[in-house]
This record gives sequence, C-alpha cells and structure tokens, in this order.
Amino acid sequence: MFDCGEATLSRRGLLGAATLAGLAGAGVSTQLAYADPGYTGDTLVVLSLHGGFDGLSALAPIGDPDYYKARPNIGVPKAQVIAGDGTFGLHPALAPLLPLWKSGQLAGVHAVGQPNPTRSHFAAMEAMENAAPGTSIRSGWLERMLGASGATGALAGVSVGHAMPDRLFAGPTPSVSMASVDKFTLAGDSAKRPVAAALRAMYADAPQLLAGPALAADGALIATAAVRGTAYTPGATYPATELGTALRDVARLIKANVGLATAAVDCGDWDMHEGLGTTAKGQRMHDNLTDLALALAAFAADLGPEGMKSVTLLTISEFGRRVQENGSRGADHGHGNAMLLLGGGVKGGQVYAKWPGLAPAALVAGDLAATTDYRSVIGEILQKRCGFGSLSQVFPSITPSTFGLVSAR
Repeated sequence: MFDCGEATLSRRGLLGAATLAGLAGAGVSTQLAYADPGYTGDTLVVLSLHGGFDGLSALAPIGDPDYYKARPNIGVPKAQVIAGDGTFGLHPALAPLLPLWKSGQLAGVHAVGQPNPTRSHFAAMEAMENAAPGTSIRSGWLERMLGASGATGALAGVSVGHAMPDRLFAGPTPSVSMASVDKFTLAGDSAKRPVAAALRAMYADAPQLLAGPALAADGALIATAAVRGTAYTPGATYPATELGTALRDVARLIKANVGLATAAVDCGDWDMHEGLGTTAKGQRMHDNLTDLALALAAFAADLGPEGMKSVTLLTISEFGRRVQENGSRGADHGHGNAMLLLGGGVKGGQVYAKWPGLAPAALVAGDLAATTDYRSVIGEILQKRCGFGSLSQVFPSITPSTFGLVSAR
C-alpha cells in the first residue's frame, strides 16, 4: 500500500507511485466503493466477522435436541432465546435488533459455508474473499462486482481502519484506505505547504500507468473533503466501538449521496476457543453480540426506513465453530455457519436453512454441514437488489439461492 499519513491507495496502484510515499490509516476496517451515476442497485454492505463467528450461538437451533447434547454448558437455553420459532431462536444479546426482525428487515441464513473447508483462519478468509476456488482468478469478489457494475469513480474502493480485508478488493479497480472520513487528509498538506497541488502538477503530463494512482488518490481526497464540508449529525446514537464508528462513516457516505455501491466493514474477536459463555452479561459471546447488535441497530436507525430501502447489509465469516463444546467452555474451528441479512428489501423475520441436523451421523468431521454455499446467498442479493443479470463475472459457476431472501427492486 501507499503510505500517506491518514490516506492510502491500495497495492493495486503500486506501479509508478513510489513518490507517493505517504498515503495510511487506522481503525476498524471499512472498505467503500463508489459507483458511477449509472449504478442504480442497492448499496451492498459486507460485514466480515473475522475469527470464526459462532452461528450456533447467534441463531441457536433450539429445535434440534443434539444441540444441547453437544453443548451442555454453552448452548443457548431454549427459554431465553428471542424471536424463536421452535426451530431457531436469536441469542438474547441481539435484542437491539428485535424491532428490525419483527418489521421484516432482518433475517438469518443457516448452514452456510464454502467448498473445500479448512480450519486455517488465513486460508479460509483468503478463499472466502477470493470466492473463486478451482480457478486461476486471484481478484477479490467485491472487486469483480465493482468491475462488472462499471464503478470507476474517484472513490471506487476505500478501506478504513486497522484490519483491512484487502483481498475483497484485490484486482485492477483502484482503492483507497482511510482511518475515517474526518481523518482522510494528505499528511502535511496545507496552504503554506501545498503537497496535494505539487503531486497534481507532478503527474499532470505523466503516462496513465504512472499518473493513475496519484491522480486517483487526489480525486479521492477531493471527493472526501466535499463530504466533510457538510456538518454531519447522525440520526442515531452509535456505540463507542470501532464497529460503531465504521458503520457511522458508511451511513454518512450513503446519506451524502456520493454514489456508494458497496462497503466492506471488518469486525474481529470472534475466535472464542475459551469462555464463549452462554447468555450472561460479561460472557464473551454475549458482549460481542451486544456490540454487534447495537451498531447494526444504530446504522438502520441513522439511515431510517427510506434510506434502508436501497441498502442491503450481510455478514460473512471464514468458518463457524465446531458443534461440540470444548473443555474450556468454548468452541474450536468448525465449518457450517450462519449469515445475517439486514435491509429494506430483505424478507426478514425468519431463518432460512436447508437444515442438515446436528446428529453425529449428519456432521462433517464433527462440524455442522454447510448445505448452502455462501456465494449463492450473495448471488441472490446481487441479482435482485444490485441489478446483476448474470453472476458469471463475480462468482464463476454459481447460481443464486432460491430461498427468496430478498424482494426484487
């Protein structure tokens, strides 16, 4: 990456920009991409729950007796779930999202996963962000989505924060990194020391291969400065967490009408080998889910019903946790998992699943079987909410799910 104080241009622009030794960022990882005016689909917000999210806690399969046999100490008690339907129930820490569930804007998808499962964090996340196993494709699936949508604006791809899921945007589409909207400035640039103007002049007549990265960074700085030029008062109170801050920036950009096509936010600390706990405050899963729910609820409230009509947020994680709890009252790396979907076009209030069951004979090496490819879930959203007629440019050889997760725009 280029390193430039508070701003960075991704490694995809390394050629010819050695003099930009100065574009870096910090905070929760948020990647943003801005479409051309011709893009009319939803803003797709991808929230990566890094570490291995435990879908068996978040969306507890309370109707499966083998769940409680495998998890006598960390299974979510049936009497404590919220929005239960007898088969699944939401962890009580997700209570801030209950109004969205009841209004039909929040849904879950269970027993999802990716082919060729691995219990390696690095390998699993790399495969999930690439999303083209068995091919020679090395780009990220969000980069392919952007390319297929024709998004070529100054802010075609942006990442914010400490942990940046760059593989999602790996490829030729330019991207920029920022700590936050407010901190996205060129280090040292001022009226007395016009660094940006000097860079602009330096590359004005250079070949595109050399000038492209510098001018793209300059365009992103100008565009973001325009957003900062208008005071922003959120329509909700966000939690004082890295995730809350990141989603606040995403909402700010959406409301600024900058043409945001997709945003990817990174939220870690889901690798709970010990002390996962059940439903008590102070337990790791409870507290992490509370933080997640508060941030998502604030995001939806900030945008409001009208704003959410053109936004779809989904969660992904590199893998789930094993069905059997371990001796430390946690769960080790597993396979099958759950996704959350939030948006005005979501047909919510339920958990969609081809449930394989948790009986020992139904497990895959001790893990929940993944009966639905996570790419098919995203594929249905891309087709119905983002205007993609074909998925071939984004997910080779994948057909969209037929759950009916979202309504067509």
